[in-house]
Amino acid sequence: MSGTGTLDALEVERLTRRGLRLAQFTVAYNVAEGVAAITLGLLAGLVSVVGFGIDSGIESIAAVLVGVRLASRLRHGEPDERKERLTLKAVAATFFLLAAYVTFEGVRSLIGGEAPQTSTPVIVLLVASIVVMPVLAAMKRKVGLALGDNLILADAAETRICVLLSISTLAGVVLFQLTGAAWLDPVAAFVIAAFAIHEGKEAWEGELLEEDDDDDD
Repeated sequence: MSGTGTLDALEVERLTRRGLRLAQFTVAYNVAEGVAAITLGLLAGLVSVVGFGIDSGIESIAAVLVGVRLASRLRHGEPDERKERLTLKAVAATFFLLAAYVTFEGVRSLIGGEAPQTSTPVIVLLVASIVVMPVLAAMKRKVGLALGDNLILADAAETRICVLLSISTLAGVVLFQLTGAAWLDPVAAFVIAAFAIHEGKEAWEGELLEEDDDDDD
């Protein structure tokens, strides 16, 4: 953490509690979303939707890790820097796990020539994610920047990937309905894998705060 120097103790605690609540909401929302996405994806034969559901589970794991550290800060005051670094690397590892999974499933789908079915419930689920997740990511990013906290910013980045995954998956599903091109679905998954690897690398190296500062310039 590097941005709390200008904040008093009460403000740090308030922001930390807000970050904890956002992490808790993320877990609850993504567990429900993940169960629905995996179920609907399997029924419709949509690999990217199954990957979307797996991503929801991975994002939940990341949010749990972040939430545990934030709760510890609230109990003990100053963060344990060693545990904070280890947690950040664990969160970063979830990005790589997601990338590996969707890449594997995308290749399998392309080689197997799987043709997904259309699914209105899937479209509704993805649209809901596109509405909710950008707001959640922005709120996390705001807290992370205020605290100068790479851990919260990593959680925000994971949520942004959920947004990108929702958009690309929805595009793949809709384009399949319009064109019948089954390859669009796994290609959408490859796009997400690339984003996940990039964000995972930034989180692993602890550069998310610097990256966000550059974006604000």
